[in-house]
Amino acid sequence: MNWGKPTRNALEQNSNNMAETTSTFAGFASAGQAPDWNQVNPVELTGQITTKEGGAVKLATTAGDLRISISEAGVRLQAGEQNIGHHSILTRTPPCGDLQIADHDDHIELISGSTTAKINKRPFSLAIYRGGTPRLESSRDGHFARRHRVPPLAHDGDSWLWSIDLKPEESIYGLGEKWSQLNRRGAWVRSYNHDALGVNAEISYKNTPFLWSPEGWGCFAHTPAPVTHAVGYAPWSQRSYIGIVEDECLDLWFLLEDSPQDFLSRYCDLTGFSTEPPLWSLGAILSKAYYQTADELLGAARAVRDRGMSCDTITLDGRAWQDTDTRFTFEWDRRRYSKPERVINELKKLNFRVCLWEYPLISKAHPLHAQLAEDGFLIKDERTGQPFDYQWDRSPFGDVLTPLPDSGILDFTNPDAYTFWRDSHKPLFDLGIDMIKADFGEQLTDPHMVAHTGESGARIHNVYALLYNRCVFEAAQKYSATGAFLFSRCAWSGSQRYPSQWGGDPQADWGGLAASIRGALSWGLSGGPFYSSDIGGFYADERDPELYVRWAQATSFSAHLRFHGIGPREPWTYTPEAEAAVNEILTLRYRLLPYLWAVIKRSCDTGVPMQRAMVLAFPEDRLAWSFEHQFMCGDDLLVAPCIQAGGNIRFYLPEGSWTRFPSGEIYSGGRVYEETLALSETAVFARPNARIPLGPSLTHIPGDHPAITEYWNGNSK
Repeated sequence: MNWGKPTRNALEQNSNNMAETTSTFAGFASAGQAPDWNQVNPVELTGQITTKEGGAVKLATTAGDLRISISEAGVRLQAGEQNIGHHSILTRTPPCGDLQIADHDDHIELISGSTTAKINKRPFSLAIYRGGTPRLESSRDGHFARRHRVPPLAHDGDSWLWSIDLKPEESIYGLGEKWSQLNRRGAWVRSYNHDALGVNAEISYKNTPFLWSPEGWGCFAHTPAPVTHAVGYAPWSQRSYIGIVEDECLDLWFLLEDSPQDFLSRYCDLTGFSTEPPLWSLGAILSKAYYQTADELLGAARAVRDRGMSCDTITLDGRAWQDTDTRFTFEWDRRRYSKPERVINELKKLNFRVCLWEYPLISKAHPLHAQLAEDGFLIKDERTGQPFDYQWDRSPFGDVLTPLPDSGILDFTNPDAYTFWRDSHKPLFDLGIDMIKADFGEQLTDPHMVAHTGESGARIHNVYALLYNRCVFEAAQKYSATGAFLFSRCAWSGSQRYPSQWGGDPQADWGGLAASIRGALSWGLSGGPFYSSDIGGFYADERDPELYVRWAQATSFSAHLRFHGIGPREPWTYTPEAEAAVNEILTLRYRLLPYLWAVIKRSCDTGVPMQRAMVLAFPEDRLAWSFEHQFMCGDDLLVAPCIQAGGNIRFYLPEGSWTRFPSGEIYSGGRVYEETLALSETAVFARPNARIPLGPSLTHIPGDHPAITEYWNGNSK
C-alpha cells in the first residue's frame, strides 16, 4: 500500500525511528503521524448482503466479511478471526436481538428494537439511530473529489481504522488514566501501557480503549492490542474521532446510552464490575521507599499509634523486604528479616494491616529463574527459544533508585505458571500479610518476546496487566483471612474488577498534585471506580508542608489513600502545623466511613466511581464540566481541592443551596466562588438536603465491633 510521504508533527519528535519507514496504520499511529488520506483505500462492500447467522448479518467487503449485530448495548462490528476470548477481557456478551433487514438500492437498514444501523453502500459508511434519533455516524470530513476525506473504515492487513463524526462543540471522555484535561477533544491518545515515570506526559500506566460522548454514544475496542485515538486531533481531522487498532482482528462496540453514568455501567457490564473491597482498605496506608530495616519499620508503626494518627495499613515496599539483586522470589531478605513472623506479629499487636510489594520479574541471579526457565514459565525470546533476558534501561533511575537486575518475566498466559505464581502467595498470607502492592507489569515491549500462547509480546503487552492483576487478586481471594484487596499500578480493560489501583510516581510539586487528581477522575470516567495517588508525591520531594497537606486533603475523598514517596511521608516529619492539619482531615475521613462505605457498595454495583468528575455528576450543566479538578465524592459531597500554594481556590457550585461541610455555612449554587483557605481548611460542600452519616472517631478500623458495624451499614442517626 502506498501511503505517500508523512507529515511530521510535534508528537513524533521523540518517537521510534520505525515511523520513518513503516507503511502501516500501526506505524503512523504509534508516531502520531497522520496518513496521507489520499492513499488510504477505504473498505467497501463488494456485493449484496450475504448471510444472517448467529444473530449477526455478514457483509462481504474488500477486507473480508464484516459481521454486524445489535444488542441492548448497541451495535457491534466484527471482522477477522476472533481470537481474543481466551484473555477474558469480556465477562458478559449481551445476546443479539432479532434483526429485521431492509435492503434498499443505496443503503441497508438493520433494525432491532429501537436501534437502527444504516449502512450506506457506495461509498461504505455507517449511521446508528436509537428511537429514531441519530446517535453517531461515520466521519463527514469530506473531500473535493470524493465523499470522505477520512475513510469510515479501512484495513491494511494488520490494523484497522475507523472514524466517527464529531459535532462542533462535542466533548469526549474516557480512555483510561491520563494526566491532562479530562475532555479528550483535540487530543492524540494512545492506549498502550507505559512505565510512565511520572504524571507529566501523555503516557500512563492504566489504559483502556473505551470512550464516550455526552451526546449519547460510546466506543469500546475489544482487544489486547494497542489502540490509537485521534479525538478531533487537528493534524488528522479536527472534526472526527479516528481510531486505529493494531490487530488483524476487529471487534468494535458502538455503545448507546442516555447518561454518562449509564455508559460506565454498560462498560462494566461488558468487562466486569469491581469486587467489593474489604472495609479496612478504606483506612490510611502508610508507606515510603523504603523502610530499610525492621527496627525502622516498627519505629514508624509505633510512632503512628503514639501520636494518634488514624492509620490501618503499613507497607514494606520493594527494597524493604526483598534483596533487590535477587528479587522477586516470595522470599524475605534474611539479612534483615531472620524471623519475619516476629515483625508481622508486632505489627498486628499495634492493629496494623500489612502490605507487601511485588513485581512479576525474576532476577537471573536467583536459582528460581533457572527453575522457571526449565518449566517454561517465562516469556521467551523467539530468536533463541530461551527465556527473554530483560535488561532494564537504568538511565531514568539515575542515583535515586537501586539499579535493577537482568531478569526473566513471568508468563501469565501459561496456566501452570499462573497457578505457580498465585499459589506462591500462600505462605505470605499465612504469615499474616493482608494485601499486595502489585507493581510494574508494563515490560513486554520487545518485538522478539513471545508468550506460551504463541502471541507476540507486542500483542499481549496491554492485556498482561489484566492477567497479572487477576492472578494476584485471586491469590488474595484464596488465601487472605481478612478479605481480598489489591493495589495495582498497571491496568487494562477489565482490571477494574480487582480493586484497587493507584497512580504511579507523581512529581512532588503542585503540578504533580493537579495531574494526579485528573488521573483519578480520568480513570473514573473510564470505568475504574477506585483510585489513590501517592500523597506528597513520589520523587523530587522538597519537603513542602503545604503541598503535603493539600494532597492529603484531596485524597481523603478518594476511595483509598496512601502516603508514599522517596523519603519519609509520616505527618510528623513535616511541620507541627502540617501534622495537625493532616490528622484533622484523617479524623474526618474515618468519621465519614459510613458514607464512604455506602458509596463503595454502590460503585461495585454500578461502575460509577467514588470520585466523579463534574461531567459525570452534572451532565446537564455544561458550565460545571470545565471545572476539571473539583469532583463529587459519591452522590452528596462536592470537593474543591486546593492545587496551588497560598490556599487560593476557585470553584463552581451547581444550582441549589449547598452546605459547607462540616461547618454548616450555606452557599447559593449556580455561580463561581473564589476563596483563600487556611492550612487546615477544606472546600467541601454537601448537596442540598443531603444527609451525611458520621461515625465515631477512630485510629484504625476494628472489624468486629457491633456498634461500628451499625454505623457502617448506614444506620447512624
